[in-house]
This record gives sequence, structure tokens and C-alpha cells, in this order.
Amino acid sequence: MKKKEGTNMLSQIKKSAPLVHCMTNYVVANFTANGLLAIGASPIMADEVNEVSEIVTKAQALLINIGTVNERTAEAMLIAGKKANELSIPIVLDPVGVGATSYRKQLVQQLLREVQFDLIRCNIGELAAIADEVWQSKGVDSGTGEIDAIVVAKRVALQYKCLVVVTGETDFVTDGLKELQVAGGKESATRITGTGCLLSAVCAASLASGIHPLQDLARTLKDYKHAAEQSANELGTFAVHFMNALQKISEGEN
Repeated sequence: MKKKEGTNMLSQIKKSAPLVHCMTNYVVANFTANGLLAIGASPIMADEVNEVSEIVTKAQALLINIGTVNERTAEAMLIAGKKANELSIPIVLDPVGVGATSYRKQLVQQLLREVQFDLIRCNIGELAAIADEVWQSKGVDSGTGEIDAIVVAKRVALQYKCLVVVTGETDFVTDGLKELQVAGGKESATRITGTGCLLSAVCAASLASGIHPLQDLARTLKDYKHAAEQSANELGTFAVHFMNALQKISEGEN
């Protein structure tokens, strides 16, 4: 796929139109698929052990999201990740709630041992769990604790030889040496199921469509926050406005 520069990252994704293989959770699958379609990417949602390798060969990026993982899907994720590595297809890990249970933490550790990820996209609580920092987990939410997120993210990036995006009031992306920070957004986005998971899928599309991963991901975070800023404050209509804003940004209208 020819990779082109765009006026913003979502426009660049629209021009490239990557197929993103999303191994995600059932809570957010529909929202994720619609969000990718809104920016001109193509989603495929497949987690059957017997077909994931074949699906990966057709995709330009792979998302592994452990939100509702089970033994069957965990096996499929490992198979898909290893196949993507063989084909040099970018892979994003979204370690949803990794600090919530020992099963999730052990699975993420296995994934990070056996699959080379291009990006870990997480919140600060998930970052702390991956880095074995002291933190009080609260389900799939960020939880509470005190760490220097940038320092820890850089250490994780160097340890696993990948980029790390940590989202919050101010997002940042690091390659272990440099970091770029992106402010903005809207608090309402944190109260809608799936906005973080969709962002991970959009980051996968970004990696498939760009040529400067660190800078491209920062641009992606900026566009995503801008879409949230253009959306309604009321939670019932936020998601609809957010999809519309993503579409308009990708089409250069916003």
C-alpha cells in the first residue's frame, strides 16, 4: 500500500484505506467497526483460531484488545500476532484492565514475550500494571496511584522495543527516548464505552498509513481529541456527534 502524507492523520488514513484486523471485545466491536469506517478504514472482526492467520495475511494492521478475552480468543491472539510478525504487519496491543486480574496480567506478559508489538496503547493504570508499579486497579478504569507516567512509559517502550501511547487528560506517545504530548479533548469521552478501544484501532490504522510512527501517532491523538471537542456534552448524543466529527476530520471538513 502506498503511504501518503495528508493535511491531518485521519485524512491520511482515509487516503490509504487500510484493512484493520480487530481482535477486540464484544462490548465495543460495533463502535470500533463504525469508527474505522467513519475515517475511511476497513474493519474486519475475526477471532476464530482456524482463520486468524489467513485474515492477517489480508490485513494491513492488527489490533489485539483483551477486554473480554477468554482461553479461545487468547490462543487466537497469539496465533494472529505471530503471523503478523512474520509478515511485518504493524500490531497494536490494548491491554484492557491488565491490572484487574492475575489472568489478564499473565496473558499480557505472554503476549509481550511471544509477539513483537509496534505499539502499546493504554491508560496510566494499565501502564503501571505492565511495568509492575504499585497501583490500585479499578476494573478496566485507570484506578489510582502515583507514578511518573512519562518515565515509566519510556522504560516500557525500551523494554519491549515498541512505541507506547498513554491516554488521559493529556495524551503522550514515546519511543523510549523522545515523547510528544497532546492536550485537549473532552471529559465526556471518558464516560462513553469504547472511545479508548476505538482509539487503539485508529492507531493501528495510523501505523498502516503513515511513514513517521511517533509523529503520526501524535497527529492521530490530536485529531481524536479534536473530534471529542466537536461532540455534544450529553452522553446520549455524544457518540453520534463523535462519529460525525471523525468523518468530517478525515474528509478535511473540520
